[in-house]
Amino acid sequence: MKATNSTLAVHRRRRFDIWDVLIHLFIIIASLACLLPFLHVVSKSLSEDAFVIANKVFIWPEGFTFEAYKKIFADHSILRSLYVSVLVTVLFTIIGMIITICAAYPLSRKQLKGRTVLTFIFIFTLYFSGGIIPEYLLVNNLGLLDTMWSIILPPAFSAFNLLIMKTALSSSIPDSLEESARIDGAGHFRILVSIVLPLSKPIIATLSLFYAVGRWNTYQDALFYIKQNVDMRPLQLKLYYLVIQASESFQLEATQVSLSNPEVLKASCVVFATLPIICVYPFIQKYFVQGVMLGAVKE
Repeated sequence: MKATNSTLAVHRRRRFDIWDVLIHLFIIIASLACLLPFLHVVSKSLSEDAFVIANKVFIWPEGFTFEAYKKIFADHSILRSLYVSVLVTVLFTIIGMIITICAAYPLSRKQLKGRTVLTFIFIFTLYFSGGIIPEYLLVNNLGLLDTMWSIILPPAFSAFNLLIMKTALSSSIPDSLEESARIDGAGHFRILVSIVLPLSKPIIATLSLFYAVGRWNTYQDALFYIKQNVDMRPLQLKLYYLVIQASESFQLEATQVSLSNPEVLKASCVVFATLPIICVYPFIQKYFVQGVMLGAVKE
């Protein structure tokens, strides 16, 4: 019997080892599928035009050079667009989180009457919206065109992030903790500031990352609302015009950047726009992992 049990244990261990290998192999393949395209773009941005034109650049740069980045940094309008993007992203994230927290906290409390109806109204906006034209008319009537507020205020609220925040607050803040604070004389604002927010750092960091990345990567609304005031164009819109200019035969944007190969310009623009948000991610990674897993296990 002992020999039989040990044999079964060995078979189970081998079976589990095979599954471990398959899982690790899948994770490695998925990671490479995400990493290799970015490395390819970085390599093209650091390679000489001749090697890129000949399609000899894959993972490692050929004819290593920083010429593309030197020309980008020499253009003061791009640096100004970088400043606008950083400012817009910071303000957008702060305003979005304030609105989300102020809406999610009361919806997560059982004392609020009609919270089910209010939650349904927010969910309804996830499936149906007014559309681009009514939104443009609203922004125009409010006098926000060609200002940075036109790309901050309209998308500052996300119903999806609200639902995540509401669920996190409902599952992570015990009712007994709130009741004890009420016994001590604390009001809703004091409970929110002194108890709820300190205990919700993971989900706050996670949603802040969602807001920041979403705003940083978006350029379509700026394409609609920032037309005449070129100084207010964010980095993504500026790079969009540069890439289109490099791909077409006509001048779309006043710039000092001139490269013989459009592919090098495209690659350097992608890397230039991606690096800032990549540099921010490691500092909030631990909160991001905690926030994603929050509420995944029910006790």
